Amino acid sequence: MSTPMTQDELKTLVGRAALDYVQPGSIVGVGTGSTVDKFIDALGAALQKDPQFIAGAVSSSVRSTERLEKLGVKVLPAEAVSGLGVYIDGADEIDHAGYMVKGGGAALTREKIVADLAERFVCIADESKLVQTLGKFPLPVEVIPMAAAQVIRAFAKLGGQGKVREGCTTDNGNIIIDVTGLSISQPAQFEADINQIPGVVTVGVFARNKASVCLLGTPSGVKTLTF
Repeated sequence: MSTPMTQDELKTLVGRAALDYVQPGSIVGVGTGSTVDKFIDALGAALQKDPQFIAGAVSSSVRSTERLEKLGVKVLPAEAVSGLGVYIDGADEIDHAGYMVKGGGAALTREKIVADLAERFVCIADESKLVQTLGKFPLPVEVIPMAAAQVIRAFAKLGGQGKVREGCTTDNGNIIIDVTGLSISQPAQFEADINQIPGVVTVGVFARNKASVCLLGTPSGVKTLTF
C-alpha cells in the first residue's frame, strides 16, 4: 500500500499543476500563502529551463515578491499593467460555487486588487479547504485601526465574534480582525454589505472575484473544479 500524501505534498502537487494555466510569455498574477509558495517554486524551476517562460509577475504581498525575486522572476507593480490573463492563489475556504474566504496570511486587500486585474482566477488548495458553506474558518477583515471597536460591534449584530489579530500589521499598515461564528450562505451579498461598514478596507470573502477554476489536491491526484 502506498503512503498517503501529506498536506505539504498535496500543496506541491497543485502548485505544479497551476503552471498549465500560465500562458507562455505572459505576466502572471501571484497570490500569497504556503500553497502559493509551491507555485512560485514551480515557476522558478520552469524559468530555469526556459528563461522566456513568463515575462514577469504581479505580486499580492511583500512575502511573495521576495520569494519571486529570489528565484529570478521579474516583479512588476500592479499599476504598471492594465490586465492579466490569470491570477494564481490559494484559499482558506472554497465552496462548490467558487466563492472563497481568504486572508489567513493578511494579504487579502492586495490579493483582491491583483485578482481584479485578471481574466481568470485559478485557486490552488488541498481538499481540506473545500466546504459546503463558508464561515467555519475565521473570517479575516482588514480594518483601519481607529475603526476596530466599531467593526467588532457591527459583526456582533450579525452574530459574529470579532477579535483583533495580535501582532499583525498588513502591508498597507492596517490591522486584521478575525470573525468567528458566521455562516455565509450568500457570499456576494455578504461581501457587498460588509464592505459598506465604515473603516473596513476589505472583507475576506471573495465573491466578486471568485475562482473560475480550483485545482484541488487529493490523495488520488489533482481534481479540477470549474465554476
